[in-house]
Amino acid sequence: MAERRPILDMNAYAGGAEGDPLLARRMANVGAASVLFYDRPLALVRGRGVWVEAADGARYLDCYNNVLSVGHCHPRVVEAIAAQSADLAINSRYLSEVVERYLERLKATLPPALSNVVLCCSGSEANDLAMRAAMKTTGRRGFVVTEAAYHGNTLAVTEISPSSWKRGGPPPHVRLVPAPTQAAYGEDVAGGFGRAVAAAAADLDAAGFGLAAFFADSILSSDGVYGDPPGLLAPAVAAAQAAGGLYVADEVQPGFGRTGAGLWGFARHGVRPDVVTMGKPMGAGYPMAGMATRPEILAAFCEDTGYFNTFGANPVAGAAGLAVLDVIEDEGLIANAARVGGRLLAALQGLAAGDARIAEARGAGLFIGVEIAGPDAGARVRRLTEGLKARGVLVGAAGRFGEALKLRPPLTLTDAEADFFLDAFAQALGDLPDADQSFFS
Repeated sequence: MAERRPILDMNAYAGGAEGDPLLARRMANVGAASVLFYDRPLALVRGRGVWVEAADGARYLDCYNNVLSVGHCHPRVVEAIAAQSADLAINSRYLSEVVERYLERLKATLPPALSNVVLCCSGSEANDLAMRAAMKTTGRRGFVVTEAAYHGNTLAVTEISPSSWKRGGPPPHVRLVPAPTQAAYGEDVAGGFGRAVAAAAADLDAAGFGLAAFFADSILSSDGVYGDPPGLLAPAVAAAQAAGGLYVADEVQPGFGRTGAGLWGFARHGVRPDVVTMGKPMGAGYPMAGMATRPEILAAFCEDTGYFNTFGANPVAGAAGLAVLDVIEDEGLIANAARVGGRLLAALQGLAAGDARIAEARGAGLFIGVEIAGPDAGARVRRLTEGLKARGVLVGAAGRFGEALKLRPPLTLTDAEADFFLDAFAQALGDLPDADQSFFS
């Protein structure tokens, strides 16, 4: 049986390129905490649109880096950040018109009940704050997440991020449920997932913790990219809320239009989150994140704990966030994600139908997973990521065992760029051993 693989070990540099002087400096400076991609790590020096360029002049189609969802170095975002930086960059304990304008614009995209937003600098901070608010509001300490969830890297959030664990199991206050797949739940995937969440909540009650919150991405990214059909999460959310817990919609990866079905992924499932967390693409390279919730939830938390984030609501962040929302709207990037992503997924599903090495292609918009078949799928995915890199394409990996390619290109991806990826993928796939009966038996 395949062993669980920590997410940071997937497609990670594991030694063998020690002759690179820049790599040597990185390892000397950062040591064991240095996490890099690929057998020979890349030194990137610039990016434009969907493309990045390495120090040696090689260009790569970036199908991985979700932070730059409106494209690398989008001129409107760059200009907004530079202009505000030239006027004022200061901590968040001062009034700022641009920040309030951004918050009002952001809130207009969310359910009206979520009328309080706290800005911070990373998705980890946002999810940490959501955990603390959930525990205070409910008076409970337990959490339910999926088996390969990743929600960040603070002390608390790492405890609900099993894909980060290199050894051991969940702490006593955390319950894991399988991702919503037919393999786990049979034909009634949504119902089975909902029942699993209900059972986990009941187990937390029996253990004396109770359910504070159910955390789930609206497309379950690190589990292998699961999010279909629309409505998939509704029974699980209902079960968590019926058990007295909160539903925290982690939109750090699927948010800001990536699914091609609106700005927020949770809307595809017809659910009402108690808390929405966001980050990564929020500032298109500027470090921004946030937690949106109901006023009573935030007020309860603030009764006991003061919260202040030095950089979270600074005016440069407000300017960056506004520019990102403008670009998404003005360039029709949600519709582009739906159209180009739909075409790309259909092409990948066509390949899967004719090649037993591909177990499944799935996703929504420009958030796509390609699961590779077989007991050594993780090793094959690593070969594919290296093969794609050799052909000028950057991708990531996901799944409990690293069995799926994860595609999150900028929302500006064109048909021609999608075709570039498809050609490279077909070539890289051709380098894998042919399917045979013994491999798949």
